[in-house]
Amino acid sequence: MTLLILAFLGGALTILSPCILPVLPFVFARAERPFLKSTLPMLVGMALTFAGVATLAAVGGAWAVRVNQYGRVAALILLAAFAATLLSRHLADLLARPFIRLGNRLSGPATGNGSNSDSINSLLLGVATGLLWAPCAGPILGLVLTGAAISGPNTRTTFLLAAYAAGAAGALALATLAGGRIFKTLKNSLGAGEWIRRGLGVAVLLGVVTIAFGWDTGLLTRLSYANTGRLEQSLINVFGTASTPKAMTAVSASTPRSEGDLPALTGASLWLNSVPLTPEALRGKVVLVDFWTYSCINCLRSLPYVKAWYERYRDHGLVVIGVHAPEFAFEKSPDNVRRAVADLGITYPVALDNDYAIWQAFHNQYWPAHYFVDAQGHIRGHHFGEGDYDGTEQTLRQLLIEAGNQNLPAAGAGAATQSGIEAAADEAHIQSPETYLGYGRAVNFTSPGGFALDQIKTYVTPSTLDLNQWGLAGSWFVRNEDGVLKAASGALSFRFYARDLHLVMGPGADGKPVRFRVTLDGAAPGADHGVDIAADGSGQVREQRLYQLIRQSKDVKEHTFTIQFLDSGVQVYSFTFG
Repeated sequence: MTLLILAFLGGALTILSPCILPVLPFVFARAERPFLKSTLPMLVGMALTFAGVATLAAVGGAWAVRVNQYGRVAALILLAAFAATLLSRHLADLLARPFIRLGNRLSGPATGNGSNSDSINSLLLGVATGLLWAPCAGPILGLVLTGAAISGPNTRTTFLLAAYAAGAAGALALATLAGGRIFKTLKNSLGAGEWIRRGLGVAVLLGVVTIAFGWDTGLLTRLSYANTGRLEQSLINVFGTASTPKAMTAVSASTPRSEGDLPALTGASLWLNSVPLTPEALRGKVVLVDFWTYSCINCLRSLPYVKAWYERYRDHGLVVIGVHAPEFAFEKSPDNVRRAVADLGITYPVALDNDYAIWQAFHNQYWPAHYFVDAQGHIRGHHFGEGDYDGTEQTLRQLLIEAGNQNLPAAGAGAATQSGIEAAADEAHIQSPETYLGYGRAVNFTSPGGFALDQIKTYVTPSTLDLNQWGLAGSWFVRNEDGVLKAASGALSFRFYARDLHLVMGPGADGKPVRFRVTLDGAAPGADHGVDIAADGSGQVREQRLYQLIRQSKDVKEHTFTIQFLDSGVQVYSFTFG
């Protein structure tokens, strides 16, 4: 119920975001008509269509993505025709005749006033708007969509997305009711009804152009990235729920209460550094359960603290369990995880939760997530995301003292060694969001013609990119989760604003290293190179993991990043920033 309310409020907040601007002309164009017969059917159609398509897209159905692409074209044509009816009454009468005839058949031969046709027309316009609507993916929508991608298709996903759409529709309904009164006043006082009608027609056409050229997910996303994010984060904190995965949330209270018992740790496909552990075997120990995945930058940045707590308190009754819950398919490979655990210097037990059995037992939804378990096996608190490491350590110390450990070493969360990829993010300068490169969750892709789903296509990167836009160049095979380069000399470009730029990628199926070269605004990065490349921008992809490619050494500025691959076969998954 809490998530439903949160989703509804998140949808309502979209009225404050510039990303809603392309939709407003379609909605306000109905404002002067009866609300129940015109505006309400349109908003219902918009909400239901968005919820249905978003549910299918969230779980990665390629056919659903294709259907929605064709649907967007049809919707643009329909809405362009609707705009034309606002500009010309003669054309409006001509296009309305089929709907009037359909309305007469549905309502009986005696009805000829076209009231039902107006409702059907509005519903169809709502369906078209729902196909086109691309709300900015703020913390709340990100929370819903990521949970859907992990859990797969279910009624809970649909209800959450429907609640989000209902919140947006409700806010639009209130705005339309107010707008309708304004339009009516203008018509009565100025006699400007026909001019208002034509003005709305022009606005709708501008909305169609905005969506057709992708400005609704490009420039408007840039304007609204931080616009409602703070409001959504405030709601999340009030409701006691984490924001998007990999985001900061409130830590447990100073005197944490029980949140239930430690669930069974069954279902893991493999345990590293330990035999399989059980709640019974852990009784008498304080347990820190850390949900993570090895290509998650937020998990990597919190890892030095987790390792430091384990080293500091393991001889005083603390057990750390790293539950590795994969985000990408390659993270399910035991060999990949085993290598990552060794490279990262993790010596505490790690459970490979490839089927999300432990994840679901905890009702978890976030990376990273820390759960604190006392010596009696009760979950006494949690923390989602990065940050507040001192507070987390104080919670662990309190539980250890409760368990009878009196001579604890001095606290020292702030002393954890952070360097390279694991260094804390420069939060003050991050204006670029995590961006997925597979078509299942991609946004702001600007190469002409869009994706060719699950087939080879030669792409071209536009000559200029706006902030947070990206494009491909060369021959690529784009899949739901990633893009695969099919011929040498392909490239990937991204316009970003952040201190650090990371890219999750891996070599081809044959495992051979892939050489690459990175440039910033067309030049070698020099002192701004990341830990995985040289100053001249050269590097190699040898394993499937997250690579730090850029760390700006002085003033953080907006740049165009380009990585050119000198060999074929590379797989690219997502950008993250810090």
